[in-house]
Amino acid sequence: MTLTEMRRLIEVRGLLLTKSLGQNFLHDGNQLRRIVTAAQLDASDQVLEIGPGLGPLTELLVVAGGPVLAIEKDARLCTILRERFQGNPQVELVHADALDWLRATPRDWSSWKLVANLPYSVGSPMLVELALAPQPPRRIVVTLQLEVVQRLAAAPDTSAYGVLTVLAGLQFESAGWFKVPRDCFFPAPDVDSACITLVRRPQPWLPAELIPTFTQLVKTAFGQRRKMLRKLLRAQWPEAQLDAAMAATSIPATARAETVSIPTWAALARHLAG
Repeated sequence: MTLTEMRRLIEVRGLLLTKSLGQNFLHDGNQLRRIVTAAQLDASDQVLEIGPGLGPLTELLVVAGGPVLAIEKDARLCTILRERFQGNPQVELVHADALDWLRATPRDWSSWKLVANLPYSVGSPMLVELALAPQPPRRIVVTLQLEVVQRLAAAPDTSAYGVLTVLAGLQFESAGWFKVPRDCFFPAPDVDSACITLVRRPQPWLPAELIPTFTQLVKTAFGQRRKMLRKLLRAQWPEAQLDAAMAATSIPATARAETVSIPTWAALARHLAG
């Protein structure tokens, strides 16, 4: 779908695009192909696409891989997508709020790949929901705000390193990212964008039953990142247990959350859950 075709379709259908839904549609063919290439798709892959919009990425995903499950919140766009992919058994379209649907419809995603231009207003929580799933996708390729992508790929003890980095990084590692210029979208967004590839770790750092403890720990620790870690965590765990866990994981008593690596967070969660 070219920009001209996209503009014409929006005009003919009288669509008023909604900023709150993150309706900035990626139309640039080169960028769309880069996303599909990063996904490394073949016919055996099952693909989850969140926020397909008018379907330009969906078209390429169907050609490159196996079946596509596309979740779209806007009923107007669902109507267009059903018309475009009518009779195509490779495309299953769900009209739903993707975050609500993911939480209400738990499943084994371990053989799936998430490939999507995520709605920027809710992209981070959607990504975390899947990244922390007990059986998460094996590959994630998503377009988000540039600053969010930089946080996902951040190293410890940097300003970008935070709760999103750690939560997504428990089960995934970054395999690279690239910028997507604003003029590749219609309408052009107010922020810079980038596409990042996350690959599921061969071995998880924590079993699924400890993920809730890990999540609670990380969110508490980064709640006030300027404060020392020990002071924040004392509100959730007994002081003696906390001191023993921090000593066992070699975390200094004066450490702050942004200085702790993801493997150390996982080790701390193990000790605090024991």
